[in-house]
Amino acid sequence: MILSRLSSCCLLSLSAACLASSVAGGYKAGTDFVTTDTHILSALRDADGGSVSAADFAEKFGVARAELCSRIENLRGLGYEIETSPHLGYKLTDSPDLLHAEDLIARLGKVKVIGRDIQVFEQTTSTNDVVEKLARDGVKEGVVVFAESQTKGRGRLGRVWMSPARKGLWFSVLLRPKLQPQEITQLTVAAAVAIWRAINRVTDLRPEIKWPNDILIRGKKVAGILTELSAEVDRVKHITLGVGVDVNLEANEFSAGLRKIATSLRIELGKPVLRAELATEILRELDRDYARVCAGKFSELADEWEEHCSTIGKQVIVGIGERRMRGRAESLDDDGALLLRTEHGRLERIIGGDVTLDK
Repeated sequence: MILSRLSSCCLLSLSAACLASSVAGGYKAGTDFVTTDTHILSALRDADGGSVSAADFAEKFGVARAELCSRIENLRGLGYEIETSPHLGYKLTDSPDLLHAEDLIARLGKVKVIGRDIQVFEQTTSTNDVVEKLARDGVKEGVVVFAESQTKGRGRLGRVWMSPARKGLWFSVLLRPKLQPQEITQLTVAAAVAIWRAINRVTDLRPEIKWPNDILIRGKKVAGILTELSAEVDRVKHITLGVGVDVNLEANEFSAGLRKIATSLRIELGKPVLRAELATEILRELDRDYARVCAGKFSELADEWEEHCSTIGKQVIVGIGERRMRGRAESLDDDGALLLRTEHGRLERIIGGDVTLDK
């Protein structure tokens, strides 16, 4: 299923079937059918700066010359720069700063679960809301919903997440893991490690992970994770994994209050970051790490998480509702909970809360 520019006012009233049928030629997870545009973009990217002839498109994908010309013009209209040579064929020379579902699928290639179905909205309330609706409608796990902007983006503890248009990555993933409810923190840990790796690979920056769900650069938040759970006593029904990354915001686009605690990759790097490239890298890493969690290999991720964590080994204050606990953050347990050695010497298992350094 692929969507773009669907207004948020009608979004949550549509069933999954309606969403799938609302765009002609959409991508359907679990089948061999992808759009012609995905085939074209995939072939052009696989050419790695070379050209692909019309004959090659016809042979590999059954795309007739007239349809190929029409789809190429459509892609150019979206901002893709595609050169045409009568002898060599077509060559992709540049891409727009656009989250385009077909292009994300083409960039991502084959995945096990996460990213086999991608939807892009111009605007929605919150991508977590969209995924929750899809989950209730029985959509298979692995669907990823992006929004170019959110009107009611949210973080942990009901905090507002600022989501300006085309400045970041605001997306959610539907998961249906065979885990116990107490093990779900493993997915937040896995997501943090995946995002750390992707940011490092694309930008060479070295962020820090703050337990349980923040990615920091120089002590300021650049990304966050919101994991929402639907479960019975002993069974997880589904997980909505929400991710927000401040990619290309400039300093003056943050409020005065946020400027003290938040940053963006553009600010830290000194230049813009191609959002589609970063989105693809994050999804690829998420897919790999989700497979590791499901295969019972969480301990491998926990070791990597601790290597990049700014919380472990520090004296911290943990706020859980009105309760405050002081102590030393020692490590993660097997479920991904934080083990806190309190000021009274007890070892407390923390599965949620607000952590700050104890100065």
